[in-house]
Parts: sequence; C-alpha cells; structure tokens
Amino acid sequence: MKRVLLAAALALTASTAGTVAHAYVRTPTPEPTDTSMPETSPAPEETSTMPEVSPSPGEMSPGVAATPSGPGCSAMESELSGIADKPVATALSQVTELSTFSGAVKKAGLEENLNSAKDITVFAPDNKAFDAIPKEARDKVMADKEKLVKAINYHVVEGKKEPADLSGATLKTLQGGELTVKGSGENLTINGAKIVCGGIHTSNAVVYVVDKVLMPQ
Repeated sequence: MKRVLLAAALALTASTAGTVAHAYVRTPTPEPTDTSMPETSPAPEETSTMPEVSPSPGEMSPGVAATPSGPGCSAMESELSGIADKPVATALSQVTELSTFSGAVKKAGLEENLNSAKDITVFAPDNKAFDAIPKEARDKVMADKEKLVKAINYHVVEGKKEPADLSGATLKTLQGGELTVKGSGENLTINGAKIVCGGIHTSNAVVYVVDKVLMPQ
C-alpha cells in the first residue's frame, strides 16, 4: 500500500513540474528590424557658369583697321575693299583714281622698294591732281628719273600713321623734306593738299589720297 501511494506522489510531482516548466518557456524575441535610412548618392555639386559676354565697342581688340573716310572714298569703295592684304605699290595699281601716281612709281623704279617696306604712310595724289599740272612740266619730271624718285619719296613717310596721328603733326619724308599737317577730322590738309580719302590700309602701309601733287621745297 505504501508503494502505491509513493508512486502516485512521484507521478503528481512530475506532472506539476512539467506544467511549471511549460509556463516559464519564453517565446523568442524577434530580431529588431533595420530602420536606418537607405544610403543615397550625393547630389552633384552645382557649378556656376557665367554667361559669355560680348565685348562692348570700346573694348574691341586693338589693331583693328578703321574704315577709310573722306569725301572721295565712295567713288573708290569697291576697289579699296580688295587691297587690304596687298603690299602698297601693288595696291595702288589696282585703284583707278591712282593710276597716274602708280605709273610714276613704276617709272621711278620704286615699286619693289615700296612693296618691301615694313611700315610706311603714303600720300598718293589722285589723277585730278596730276591733271592740274601743266603737261609740259609733268612730262619733264616724268622723263627725269632722279627728280621723279625724289618727288615720289616726298610723298612717303616712315611708320603707319593713322588719322588720329596726323592732326598738327610735322612729318619727315623719305626724300628728307617735311610735310606739315593742319586741321582735324575729315578736314586735314598736307602742305595745303586736302585729304580726299584717308586711312586706307594695305598689308604694309596706310594710304591717304590727296588732291594735289606735293612738291619738295
């Protein structure tokens, strides 16, 4: 009888222990979810690009040739537009209004000299200027090469003289004499000869067309 009671007591104890153990079994805590923000690519750096600004007229690059000006330029306009890249003696030969002066340059044998000169200014009389000289006197100078060379060189000055450089200037010629400039703007005179068209650029010279033949003093 005692054995039966002992066995029953052991069975009851085991059953109670299992219930208590089951009551203390804990459900595993779920792992925390990663709530961090996803990585994002950095925004591209903002670059500041300044718009290109065209230079104002007063800021244009130096060295740009000015447009020829004077009351006689319009009559020669079509021919002047094609001589900027040519040496001066060659350029003169392509302007109808300067054909007599160009012929004198060739007859004096100065064409190559003028074409090879580095920087010069030429005061070129137009055809009307030569027509104003009596034919006998004109032919006499043309026939004398020494006098013709001096006469041509009297119309040539060293250096490229722009219109702004002429006002009030005294210029020494290749012949050795001097030219006196008076007036301003489009009213310039060279030893009394009026500039018909000025500031004409060739590859090696600046040309001024004048209405009189300049005679050495």
